[in-house]
Amino acid sequence: MIEAHGLSKFYGAFAACRNISFTVNRGEVVAFLGPNGAGKSTTMKLLTGYLSASEGFARIAGHDMAQDRISGSANLGYLPENGPLYPDMTPASLLNFFADARGISGSDRTRRIGEVVDICILGSVYHKPISKLSKGFRQRVGMAQALLHDPDVLIMDEPTAGLDPNQINEVRNTIHRLGQNKTILLSTHILQEVEAMCNRIIIVNEGRLVADGPVSDFSTGGKTLDSEFRRLTTSTKSHHVA
Repeated sequence: MIEAHGLSKFYGAFAACRNISFTVNRGEVVAFLGPNGAGKSTTMKLLTGYLSASEGFARIAGHDMAQDRISGSANLGYLPENGPLYPDMTPASLLNFFADARGISGSDRTRRIGEVVDICILGSVYHKPISKLSKGFRQRVGMAQALLHDPDVLIMDEPTAGLDPNQINEVRNTIHRLGQNKTILLSTHILQEVEAMCNRIIIVNEGRLVADGPVSDFSTGGKTLDSEFRRLTTSTKSHHVA
């Protein structure tokens, strides 16, 4: 459902990411990890078609995001870090705005808005200005707009960044529910979240992929995910967790 083939992005002599390749299959929830500046957000923007690749290509649900972005985007929900929202709107007006943008109308609109409001638990703030919402609620509004067209694939960049423990738990529960029938790639700096939500881990460091394997393989034989993350991100040597 998500395919990266030799993705590279160069800014002059600087490589934001270099030769990134991986696939995410239907029904997987995959953590995309790395220290600050490792190339995570750049790679995610390449996958979504938001940025064009210097080398390589990305596919979403079989659609090349450079050649057929519209079809690919129809299968994709994207929540960027600190995703932009319109603060003067309410969740109700924002979701109707995005329904218009995506050509969702009539009974389909009513049904889908109702479904994402339920999934993201927005009923209590549905008619409240977004500017008045907590960051946790704003993250859920962002998720709701990403889910509105019922995409098969979700890409989320730091969905729990800046949230308090209660808000993190709310977002975690939402992602857990979504992971039952969606393909999800998410980045996070909170390693405990990875073990709670994901079944596979991809790690990048200095723009290169350094590890890819099941969550369990990072915490066996006396290892911990924290120690493995630190080991893998202090060297540019490539690793593969078998």
